[in-house]
Amino acid sequence: MPEPAYVRIAGEYARRIRAGELLPGMQLPSYAEIAQQNGVSDIVVRKALELLQSQGLVRSVRRRGMFVADRPNLVRVSPERQMESAEHTFRNESDRDVRVEREAEQIPATSDVAEALGLSAGELIAHVITRATEDGRPISISDTYHPLDVADVSGAAFLEETLYDQLPVPLHAEWLRTTPGDLVKTVHQRFISADDRIIMVSDVSYPRDRYDAFVFRMALK
Repeated sequence: MPEPAYVRIAGEYARRIRAGELLPGMQLPSYAEIAQQNGVSDIVVRKALELLQSQGLVRSVRRRGMFVADRPNLVRVSPERQMESAEHTFRNESDRDVRVEREAEQIPATSDVAEALGLSAGELIAHVITRATEDGRPISISDTYHPLDVADVSGAAFLEETLYDQLPVPLHAEWLRTTPGDLVKTVHQRFISADDRIIMVSDVSYPRDRYDAFVFRMALK
């Protein structure tokens, strides 16, 4: 199913903001200009800008227009962008030197992970640790778990994400170089198939000042 025009427009502006093409404080074109550029109505433009505003990417200034916000949020505004790699996400956000490394292994599922995936405790699962740096500074680390019969999340119909501030687990604290007691921004993800099977869970940590928080559930197909 093609993504709605307002989602496409919002996604393009989100990409440009993350890539630094549109800098904080820069004014966006008027409703009429965006509508003409994209061949859509003012109503479609309004929905696109409302989506960007609700995600914290832009702010409205009375009688002046819409401006790029000072600090963009972690935003996924369309199904295709939910599935992009860490390399693609961070390189859309930054023109700096972004490096991503991964470690993959098979481990026995802990009781918590087994319960989340609907498996038996101790059953072998895949565990992937993904670490990212920007100009040498650690900016992200994640732990991802999935059953051995699941190769990727292409079979997911839904994604649930919850973002919140919390104390990091020791591995994440060490990578992000946080001091004891410092909070990090954590994203808990659940990829869910059409028959309600959870096929992958992931916990991603970022420095607390990198993004703001929100919670949502959206259809991927």
